[in-house]
Amino acid sequence: MKVFMLVSPRKLLRASEQNTELSPARSDGSPHFPFRSCLPTSAFSQHGAAAPPGGVAPHDGALPAAGGICIAHNGTPAAGPYAFQAQPVGNPSGAAVPPIQNQPPGAIWMPIPPPLPNCPPGLEYLTQIDQILIHQQLELLEIFIGLESNNKYEIKNSLGQRVYFAAEDTDCCTRNCCGPARPFTIKIMDNLGHEVIRLERPLRCSSCLFPCCLQEIEIQAPPGTPVGYVVQNWHPCLPKFTIQDEKRMDVLKISGPCVVCSCCEDVNFEVKSLDEVSNVGRISKQWSGFLKEAFTDTDNFGVSFPMDLDVKMKAVMLGACFLIDFMFFESIGDSHQRTGVWQ
Repeated sequence: MKVFMLVSPRKLLRASEQNTELSPARSDGSPHFPFRSCLPTSAFSQHGAAAPPGGVAPHDGALPAAGGICIAHNGTPAAGPYAFQAQPVGNPSGAAVPPIQNQPPGAIWMPIPPPLPNCPPGLEYLTQIDQILIHQQLELLEIFIGLESNNKYEIKNSLGQRVYFAAEDTDCCTRNCCGPARPFTIKIMDNLGHEVIRLERPLRCSSCLFPCCLQEIEIQAPPGTPVGYVVQNWHPCLPKFTIQDEKRMDVLKISGPCVVCSCCEDVNFEVKSLDEVSNVGRISKQWSGFLKEAFTDTDNFGVSFPMDLDVKMKAVMLGACFLIDFMFFESIGDSHQRTGVWQ
C-alpha cells in the first residue's frame, strides 16, 4: 500500500533555505550545496550512453556545462557516472603542438602532405612542387647599426604558400669577424616548427687561388642524416659546383656566369647533367630593386627542378642556393659584392 504525502511549495522552499544556511562554506568562500543537480537525457545520448530511468542523472557537486560535460565547482572536469568520462579540452591526440618560432603571424602555409615511403620526414612537401621561392627577411638592425645578424628566410611555393622557414644559427663573433665566408648552420623548419633539414657549412676558402680548400655544404634530412653535398669545383673564371648524394657520388653539375653581377637583372646558375649537356634546373638570384640591392643584403632566389626529381636532390639544390647566396650576394651594396671566383 502506497502512501502519498502532499507538501506545499512554501515548505519546500523554506527547507531548502535552511539546508543552505547550515551547509559549511568551501575554502574559496562559495557555499556547499548538498542537493544533487541533474543532467538531461540528451547529454548522455551525445556520448553513446543510456540514460537512467526518469530521464535525469544525478551527480554530486557538479554542474552541467555546454555539451553535457560535468564541470565541478572547482573548475575541473568531473567524471560522468554512466560509461563516459569528460576529457579536458585540448589537442584530440593528447600531444602538444610545438609553437613556431621566429615567424611573422598570418602566414599561409602549404597543406601538410601525407607521409610517403622512402621519403625523409618533412620532405613530402618537395614531392608536390617543381619550384621554390626563397625570400630573405629584412633586418633593420643591420641597416642602422651595421652589425650582421642571423639571416632568416621564407621558403614558398609558386602559389605563395609557405613551405618552410629557415633560420641561421651562428654566434655574433663568427658572423661579424668572418663575414660572408663564415661557417654556419641553417635550420629549416616545417609548419609545426619541426626541424626537417639542416645545412652545415664549414670554414673554407672560395677563391680560385686556393684550389685545395674550396667551398662545401652538407645537407641533412632529418638533422644528423646526410642526404647530399654541394662541392665547389676549381675553375679560373666560372663558379662551378657538383651536387653529390649521401655516398659522395656525383649526380649533377651547377655552372654560373663569369661575372656574378645582379645589376638590374637576374643572375642564373644552371643545374645540368654530369656531362653538362642537358639542363635539369636553375637557381636564380632575382633582382630586388635598387634600394634593397644597394642598402641591404636581403635577397630573393628561385629554384626550379623537375617534378619527378629525387626529393633528396631537391633538398640538396635548396642547400646549394644558400651556399651561392653567402658566397656572392651576402655583402651589403654592390661595391662589396663579389663578382667572380677570382676575388
